[in-house]
Amino acid sequence: MRYVAPARGTIDPAAFARLPLSDWQAPSEWLLGEHWPSIDMLNAARPATMHERFVAQTLALLEDGQHYEQRIAAAGEIATRESNWHDLFNAAMWLRHTALKRALNAQQVAEIAHMGTRVRSRPQYAMTHFDEAGVIVVLRDRRLLHLWDAHDWHGLFWRERVAWLDGRASLEVFGHALLEHALTPDKLLVGKALVFLAGADGSGAGAVCAEAIAAGRVLRDPLELRPLPLSGIPGWHPDNGNETFHLHADCYQPRRAGREYPLPSVL
Repeated sequence: MRYVAPARGTIDPAAFARLPLSDWQAPSEWLLGEHWPSIDMLNAARPATMHERFVAQTLALLEDGQHYEQRIAAAGEIATRESNWHDLFNAAMWLRHTALKRALNAQQVAEIAHMGTRVRSRPQYAMTHFDEAGVIVVLRDRRLLHLWDAHDWHGLFWRERVAWLDGRASLEVFGHALLEHALTPDKLLVGKALVFLAGADGSGAGAVCAEAIAAGRVLRDPLELRPLPLSGIPGWHPDNGNETFHLHADCYQPRRAGREYPLPSVL
């Protein structure tokens, strides 16, 4: 069933105090204010490195006949529905992760040139999954990867619960649909992860990820992406402080027979 976001002003305030939304309250009035931010406000927040701009998605705009991604590449115009949570969070991702968004757009346009606009390729599906639900994960403890490979969710999120607090596992949310779904506080969130292994310093994962996407080294198939039940991470769901949650939560699915994951990149 397609997710329908709650109306502005009706959302439980607890949603904005819990990850991932608690990390996206700058400027807080975009989420908590009485009024939606305007297209002009979004454009005013663009970093100096961002030449793309947000434009209202109107019928007149869509009459140009261009695909959404082609319009961005050709004119730098990001069609944005006003008063819409999904597109507001997409704009937030463009502002925070401009290089990642730009790399995805370039690869999407390259695939459209090859496939046309009516048929989607495996790389296009992979990139869309990551754009909507993507998470960049940095692991500093390879043992966590073995638990993840086996879908040992109890081990990864309960026995190794402290790993998500002490820096051995860290993540950055990229998928804007994840932020939209988080508006419903008890919703179980599952991300699509690209994983990196790091030593003592795991900084720079976003830049490395953007470069890998731009070079066509990752996101060539949806099966590259690892499911990550984000609701198991401390602070991401109100019930995950109880071991029972990690034994029975619906977001924890067993690994399918024969499913293998690619080796993570090393920072």
